[in-house]
Amino acid sequence: MCLDASAPTSPANATFVDWFRSAAPYIHAFRGRTFVIACGGEVVADGRFAALSHDLNLLAALGVRIVLAFGTRPQIDALLTERKHRTRYHNGVRVTDAVALKCVKEAVGALRADIESSLSTGLPNSPMAGADIRVSCGNFVTAKPLGVIDGVDMLHSGEVRKIDAAAIRAALDAGAIVLLPALGYSPTGEMFNITVENVAARAAIALKADKLLFLVDTLGVEAMRGGLLRELPLAEGERLLRGGRGRKVAEDIRLFLPHALAACRGGVGRVHLVSRHLDGALLLELFTRDGVGTMVARHSLAHLRAATIEDVGAVLALIAPLEADGSLVKRGRELLEMEIDRFSVIEHDGLIVGCAALYPYPRAKAGELACLAVHADYRDAGHGASLLEAIETKARTAKMERLFVLTTRTAHWFIEHGFSEAGVQALPAAKQAMYNWQRRSKILVKTLH
Repeated sequence: MCLDASAPTSPANATFVDWFRSAAPYIHAFRGRTFVIACGGEVVADGRFAALSHDLNLLAALGVRIVLAFGTRPQIDALLTERKHRTRYHNGVRVTDAVALKCVKEAVGALRADIESSLSTGLPNSPMAGADIRVSCGNFVTAKPLGVIDGVDMLHSGEVRKIDAAAIRAALDAGAIVLLPALGYSPTGEMFNITVENVAARAAIALKADKLLFLVDTLGVEAMRGGLLRELPLAEGERLLRGGRGRKVAEDIRLFLPHALAACRGGVGRVHLVSRHLDGALLLELFTRDGVGTMVARHSLAHLRAATIEDVGAVLALIAPLEADGSLVKRGRELLEMEIDRFSVIEHDGLIVGCAALYPYPRAKAGELACLAVHADYRDAGHGASLLEAIETKARTAKMERLFVLTTRTAHWFIEHGFSEAGVQALPAAKQAMYNWQRRSKILVKTLH
């Protein structure tokens, strides 16, 4: 069979190639990193763990070091129902009596066997083909009793006292996925039922994990005006839990968010809340730019700073589409390298998503705002306004009295932000001499107070 090398790529193939290329930076960044992933027993009960095991296999193949914490709440409830034994909850935590503790032991053992079985499959023509996953599970968690809370004796319910990070790291170094059931043992040999979110957060802190991912019932944290909040800084998350701004928080998020915030305070780089109902949620969250859940971080991932020479390539890539459609005047690399100190950029999680430059005209006490550009995927996040504000602040600091901009496409945006249309005579004399009458850019001016 002869293949025509000039044949066009199908849309499906092109989409796959684009996605795979866009995922490359994440693949490089994640190799050798430690991720703690937490899921409730619902993932197994709903028959979704097979798909999750495929994704865990892929992450392991890419060199990610995985710790999987798992809960057993629905399995314990089912066993208690069989025994016609009622269980109690206090503040969302099971009060584990002697009967419940027996069910905990039985549920953890059965679920661990199911998880290990799923991770051990290697059928041909399946995502697990060729997989050679080793699983390690042990007494990695030292626990202590919760005691009496609000007058309620929590009995055999406990919380993490210590994580054996050294033993877990040794297992990870040997290439194993480490399983952490929601159980802990005391130095006196007692066993305690622990919540999976407590185990996962404490393990992530002890291991200095790069990421902690919770598989939750909801899509993530809901934004004030509806929809999904993609990014949640630590301070905003704390206000949210305190009931700030009258916002309601889903029950599932109220359960997991305190542990997500604690992990951030404890040094975990990123904590993600993603839906357990979405097939491939881990991959979509980790390998796409915006993800599909809510990412909790100590600080906002976007920050504005002065550009450096290392940013030249990223700025060129950012402005290239706008130069191609005539929105911006073309700048070569050599010119940009000479003028990079005039630029400010917005960086979002390592990616340059916006830029703007200020060119001074000291004799006219004026400055030109130039090359304002924001990546197409981030234009609804207010980055353009942030760059404009930064340039205005920089101009005022330099004792400039007015700011002007030349544009062919975005005049209305600048007018909405306080600029007024003016004629060529409003430009500094040096700029008037360079005005391109063929391009016929609109001139907009803003007085700086």
